[in-house]
Amino acid sequence: MAFDSLTEKLTNVFKNLRGKGVLKEEDVKTAMKEVKMALLEADVNFKVVKQFIKDVEERAIGQDVMNGLNPGQMVIKIVNEEMIKLMGSETEEIKLEAGHTTIIMMAGLQGAGKTTTAAKLAGKVKSKGKKPLLVGLDVYRPAAIEQLKVNGEKMGVDVFEMGTDKKPAVIAKEAIEFAKKNGHNVIYLDTAGRLQVDDDMMQELVDIKSAVPVNKTVLVVDSMTGQEAVNVASTFDEKVGIDGVVLTKLDGDTRGGAALSIRAVTGKPIYYVGMGEKLSDLEQFYPERMASRILGMGDVLTLIEKAEDAIDEEAAKKLDKKMKKGEFDFEDYLESMKQMKKMGGLSSVLSMLPGLGLNLGVNTSQLEGMVDEKKMARVEAIIYSMTVKERRNPKILNPSRKNRIARGAGVDIAEVNRLVKQFEQTQKMMKQMPGMFGNGKKGRMKFPF
Repeated sequence: MAFDSLTEKLTNVFKNLRGKGVLKEEDVKTAMKEVKMALLEADVNFKVVKQFIKDVEERAIGQDVMNGLNPGQMVIKIVNEEMIKLMGSETEEIKLEAGHTTIIMMAGLQGAGKTTTAAKLAGKVKSKGKKPLLVGLDVYRPAAIEQLKVNGEKMGVDVFEMGTDKKPAVIAKEAIEFAKKNGHNVIYLDTAGRLQVDDDMMQELVDIKSAVPVNKTVLVVDSMTGQEAVNVASTFDEKVGIDGVVLTKLDGDTRGGAALSIRAVTGKPIYYVGMGEKLSDLEQFYPERMASRILGMGDVLTLIEKAEDAIDEEAAKKLDKKMKKGEFDFEDYLESMKQMKKMGGLSSVLSMLPGLGLNLGVNTSQLEGMVDEKKMARVEAIIYSMTVKERRNPKILNPSRKNRIARGAGVDIAEVNRLVKQFEQTQKMMKQMPGMFGNGKKGRMKFPF
């Protein structure tokens, strides 16, 4: 998961600072040396790190911190504030033209996730009442246009394409006319990428911008390329001109240095970050929330937003009533697991809880090990191996039924017995804990695992 390594190192640095009743200048400088190494190892741009450390030191060695009641906490606060500033302070959205069609050109190297991101962005604006259109301009790879059509279908968004025998600039012009006739008010131009930056690709993007009135140019970069992602952003901005960045595959990069460097190096905002394959995994980029995650302080606001999207209010009310009466069954258990998956899984939820990693002394990858998603998948298999009658009335689960369920799920009978015992304990706990779902109010999610 993003920033695991950096979070772990910074957590250790801050733990040492917190342990000191009084801070000397030497303590701050030693801590900042360790922070510097951690940032460089996370692939943050060297010049960015140098300036960041200088800014933090200047503030941290001031009288207010050295003589404060809790100097260690004050240093952490300064690091947090400077990190937010580094990533842009304010959250920036891809602004749509009021009363006019907005044309957004998606640019980036091949494999960065441009096509998938275009479809996810289109799905987001569609959910807000807009009528988006995806336009296939990658005439060099028929598979790219096919991928766009598949993604467009998943999102319920129209796709415009003219095959591979016309120039991208010509297709873009035709797409604008099509959009006018069919009432589309947000157009995403999915351009061709290359394995690396070259003059032909840059010229093609310039030609498209000359042919149609592009309102925003959004660069999609792969965070797993680290420092190279920052170099790519700088080159695209210089040659074509970009308005902002979408950083993909942040869920697969334990370093995450690109997120901390792009704004400082290019001056361009990060609009969204890709944290997985699903539509909900394209998250708005909030500098303050990202800084909080990096420093191991959690991200409660994003967690609440995910809960609001995932939890069905009526279903939550029904489940709350059942739990109060002690009528919670295995079908309800499955429903809870389904809602948890929509939020990115239990490990994702735990990683956003404030102070959990700090208090337990673990990072996200260790949390995933503690949660053991594979074990949860086996639990799901066991429940699906039950009949509907057994799921609704667990009391009838005798030894022969349990043996059949174990065979069906491909697990040992001991696992079935363990699950049933845990479930009975959970039922008792639910009866004693009223309002597990906050009487159906969104955002107050407590799950029975």
